[in-house]
Order: sequence, then C-alpha cells, then structure tokens
Amino acid sequence: MKAWIIERVSDLMTENNPLKLVELPKPEPNAGELLIKISTCGVCHTEIDEIEGRTPPPVYPVVPGHQAVGIVEQTKGISGDFKVGDRAGVAWIFSACGTCDYCLSGKENLCEHFRATGRDANGGYAEYMVVPEKFAYPIPGFFTDAEAAPLLCAGAIGYRSVELAEMSDGKRIGLTGFGASAHLVLKMIKYRYPRSEIYVFARSQKEREFAMELGAQWGGDTQDKPPYLLDCIIDTTPVWEPIVCALECLKPGGRLVINAIRKESIDKEQLLNIDYSRHLWMEKEIKSVANVTSHDVRSFIQLAANMQFKPEVEIYPFENANLAIMEIKQRKIKGAKVLVL
Repeated sequence: MKAWIIERVSDLMTENNPLKLVELPKPEPNAGELLIKISTCGVCHTEIDEIEGRTPPPVYPVVPGHQAVGIVEQTKGISGDFKVGDRAGVAWIFSACGTCDYCLSGKENLCEHFRATGRDANGGYAEYMVVPEKFAYPIPGFFTDAEAAPLLCAGAIGYRSVELAEMSDGKRIGLTGFGASAHLVLKMIKYRYPRSEIYVFARSQKEREFAMELGAQWGGDTQDKPPYLLDCIIDTTPVWEPIVCALECLKPGGRLVINAIRKESIDKEQLLNIDYSRHLWMEKEIKSVANVTSHDVRSFIQLAANMQFKPEVEIYPFENANLAIMEIKQRKIKGAKVLVL
C-alpha cells in the first residue's frame, strides 16, 4: 500500500518535503481490531510537532495522521456493532490500558499507557490502517468523509477545551488563533451558548475576517485588547506570546485553556514577561488540554450531527501531503486541511 512516513526529525524552516511516500505491506488486524480502507485523513499541526521533534514517535519510521475516515474492510474478533462495509473514523487516541484509575474513571487521556494514532501507532496517511474496535467511531451519514475528518481531532479537542473552560451561557469567551479547531469551537459555542459573545485573537487579517463571518463579536491581533475582560480564553496557537497576552485579557477568576499537544520554543522568552500582578493575580487559572478521550470524540461527532453544521475544509490530493503540512507551518489556513485518497 502507499503511505507517507516520517523517517527522522526535520527542521521545516529548511526542509520542504519532510514526509516520504513509500510502499508498505498492507496491515493485518489483530484480535479486537478493524482494518480500515482509508478515504480521507485530516492534516493537523501535531504532525508538525512530530516532524520537528517536540512529540517524536517512539520508533521510526511511522505513518502520521490521526483524523482518518474510511470503510471497514476486515474485522477480527470484535464484539461491537462494526461490520465490513461500515464507515469508521479514527482519532488521536489509538489505545489506553483500560484498567488504571484514569481509564476506569473515563480519563483515559491521562493514562500512562496512552498511545497516539500516527505517533505511537501507524496512522491515516496511508491506504489502510488498523485500529482497536473501542477506538473507532461510526460516522453519521450527514457528513461526507472529508467533512467528518476534522471532527475527529480539531472538533474533539475543541469540545474538551470548552468543557475545561467551564463555559455557561452568557459568558464572554476568547479564542486565540483561528485554525481548524478554533473555527469548530466558535460554531459549537454559538449553538450551545447562544447568549455568549466570542472574541477572536489572530495575527492573520484573513483569519480575523473568517471569524467575523462565522459570528464572532470582535476580532483583533494577538496583542490587541478586547472591549471587555473575558471569562475564559481557549488558546489554539503553537507559540507562547498568545499565552502571555491572553492572561492580561482575563477577568478575575478567569480561566485560560491551552489546547496544544506541544508549544514551539521559538518565542519562549515571552514567558519571562509574565508579571504576577498583571497576568495571574486575582485567582486566574491556566489549564492544559491533554489528548482526548473516546467520550470526547463520540460526543462531538453526535453534537455536530445534531447541530447539522459542517466544518470548512480545504481538500488536497493524497500526493500533496507535504504541501498541506508546509501551508500549516506557514499559517496558510482557512478551516481544516484534508487529504483525499
């Protein structure tokens, strides 16, 4: 089968083709697994974190990609409802131990043995992949394959971020960065909390305009101040400056939720600019988002179907995986990028 692989750590400031297209054996499912023939896979900034070594795979090479949608071609010893011919999606959570306190309490995202799709196990930048039955998700017929792909990561991690932000109707919320996840968060908030106002911070004028088109009350640059202090802010950027700026825009008791697997180190000196009285005083909180649970993925897919909204997607032929990666690195983003086989 055709597959894109990460062979080594690369610097995307100098390397334009970090992924290599190769032929690999078609995988065989083990007991309790599904074999999926992939039709689409979303492209995520986390792939850049893997390529540049911030969250490297335990072994090389690895097939990246954790927003895969396709058709079940084979099953082996499964106990659930999937059957050959069904459509299934695969998200960032590939597996967890299932027996630790975190797993038993529904927090398998914190499991010591958490395995990530496309990092700890081969992912969706390929013609086929296998996945444990428990971590495959039915896709509602309302969505095309390409529309469903971003729901599996950008949507699910956004769902978890909103839950951690402790949102309620009428709260003012900020979004820093406006890519694949944030545009889904905005739509979700508009649906679930119709009296809430949404304030978007983004360096790109096009991203700010896109946010306003989708119903944001205000759009500004990272360092701009909104007209009101905010109850909560969700950060979806890969860098540190927005963290420092966001803290200054929170009201007393406000919460900043950082939605990122890793942060780049290019501007980490910004952390030295944190001033306790300006940024953290008055019981402000910072909460990180660690991975996702299977509950997050299922809940967001169902919520998106109930809302009957479809993500904004940019389609790329499978052969253009490197182009899609580089455009995310260069912040050429509107909605979510999806590879189509």
